[in-house]
Amino acid sequence: MLEFLNDAWSLLTSMLKFEWLYNLTESLVENVFNLSMETKLGSAIHFFIYDVIKILMLLSIMIFIISYVRSYFPPERTKKMLEKVGGIKGNIMASLLGTVTPFCSCSSVPIFIGFVESGVRLGATFSFLITSPLINQGAIVVLLAAFGWRVVALYILMGVLIGIIGGTLIGKLNLENEVEGYVYEISSKEVEIQQMTKRDRVEYAVEEVKSIVSHVWIYLMIGIGLGAAIHGWAPEEILTRYAGPDNPFAVLVGVAIGIPLYADVIGTIPIAEALIAKGMGMGTALSFMMSVAAMSVPAMILLRKVIKPKLLAVFIIITGSGIILVGYFFNLILH
Repeated sequence: MLEFLNDAWSLLTSMLKFEWLYNLTESLVENVFNLSMETKLGSAIHFFIYDVIKILMLLSIMIFIISYVRSYFPPERTKKMLEKVGGIKGNIMASLLGTVTPFCSCSSVPIFIGFVESGVRLGATFSFLITSPLINQGAIVVLLAAFGWRVVALYILMGVLIGIIGGTLIGKLNLENEVEGYVYEISSKEVEIQQMTKRDRVEYAVEEVKSIVSHVWIYLMIGIGLGAAIHGWAPEEILTRYAGPDNPFAVLVGVAIGIPLYADVIGTIPIAEALIAKGMGMGTALSFMMSVAAMSVPAMILLRKVIKPKLLAVFIIITGSGIILVGYFFNLILH
């Protein structure tokens, strides 16, 4: 029995490394397209085909699993859980809930209103709002496919810490008066939380797979296409010089580029993968991705509808500082 489990684990590990897919797509490029892997075009086409298949496979599987878990944490239940916990424990719980209930930036306004008007503390609300877009389920899947479990585990840990620390600091500053007045005037309504059967949860997870994949596939294709172009033609020496881990300003540049960018974070990861392969520091690439997820200009415009400029500035400074520190940390330990 033990030998069987070891063999099964070895098979699963081998499949998750995708060596079989790499060899299959390499054979496709060389034998079907008659291109050498040594050429820039052959290398770029292989990167594109391999990443498309690998990411879509992982994305579908992981979205199903995570969505099944998410079915236990609808927004109303999340609010009720956070209402009962105060202090640092509330920030920790809010940040952890953000990892399993990832909402995109377009959800920030209704989520914020729902939390505040139901009595969730401002600090805990921001812990949730910071972590939720950072620990994006699609981003985790693509990171796993591109960089492995070690990077994914560190990424999740850093995202949770940014949420806990950021929310705690905002809570300590007592900025409740910096929330737009109409948010507090919205009357709280009790919403019945529907109980789902196992079949309901499976159907919900399947629908989430269809919905998310149909939403992000175009960003994914664009991102992988740009990544393939970078992989094949970008000059390594320039990227290493200006965006490598030895440049002390590289992380700042990565964050500055990510903030104004309007893109799905999933589409930025294949670009980051190609840039890292060409010499960009891991921390620089991850900071770029985090800034797109948590601090993009469109997300900030949406958040401005419910909070005043002072609180928005505090949010940007705290979250941005955390992302920059994460970038330098990754560059340091993965150099």
